[in-house]
Amino acid sequence: MSGMSPSQIRFLALVRREVSRFMKIKRQTLGAPLLETFLYISVFGAALGARIDKLQGVDYVVFIVPGLIMMAWATNAFANNSSSILQQKMERAIDDQLSSPASPAQLMMAFALGGFIRGAVVAAITTGVALLLIDLPVEHVLVLIPALALVGMFFAQLGVFIGVRAEQFDDVAVAQTFLLQPLIFLGGVFYSAELLPEPWSTITHFNPVYYMIDLVRYGFLGTSETNVAASLAILTAIVGALTLLNLHRFRVGTHLRS
Repeated sequence: MSGMSPSQIRFLALVRREVSRFMKIKRQTLGAPLLETFLYISVFGAALGARIDKLQGVDYVVFIVPGLIMMAWATNAFANNSSSILQQKMERAIDDQLSSPASPAQLMMAFALGGFIRGAVVAAITTGVALLLIDLPVEHVLVLIPALALVGMFFAQLGVFIGVRAEQFDDVAVAQTFLLQPLIFLGGVFYSAELLPEPWSTITHFNPVYYMIDLVRYGFLGTSETNVAASLAILTAIVGALTLLNLHRFRVGTHLRS
């Protein structure tokens, strides 16, 4: 690390700590996505693919894969950060970190990047498994990369937000069960909003995850139900606002200091 400032070294040490934490549970981090992706593609491809055939001009099994990749990144980024922060709050380790030379911005971003990296690793595994099973195109890589990065950072920051607010692991479980999963599964992973009757089609358009999935699907398949440029701009603004909110919480120690 020669040539790096003490501040940069501290930040990298914080990020390495978060990465090391989830790499200690390799079967959960790496093994589960392999099985989940195989089951999703096999079950939905075999059970529904023969009946639905094509959506937006592509095979149904190919249509759902971009949503599965986004779902893998989202759920892992969220779960990693919310549980990591809560665990360190319960062990009182967060008190020492808030009093350390690391700045609030470094500490907050280290937590966020820990979940972001875990989500990226799982999404890469999911993509690799999908490529072994189906022919998955990449039509707009210049949209796909920023879309996935923004989605990953949004759920990483959401995990930080919930972890800061939570007082027990049940709070995290409730957020994941009653907030995260409904948003993702009702966001269009397994269906197109165009197929839904009213009022469900209109309700789906109020789900922010719908636009995230549509962005990722456009990057892979080149099909979209929304305005791509507007969705990217709005998602960027939301990620920026959530990041600033979390930074403020770390600076004042709200729900962090005992």
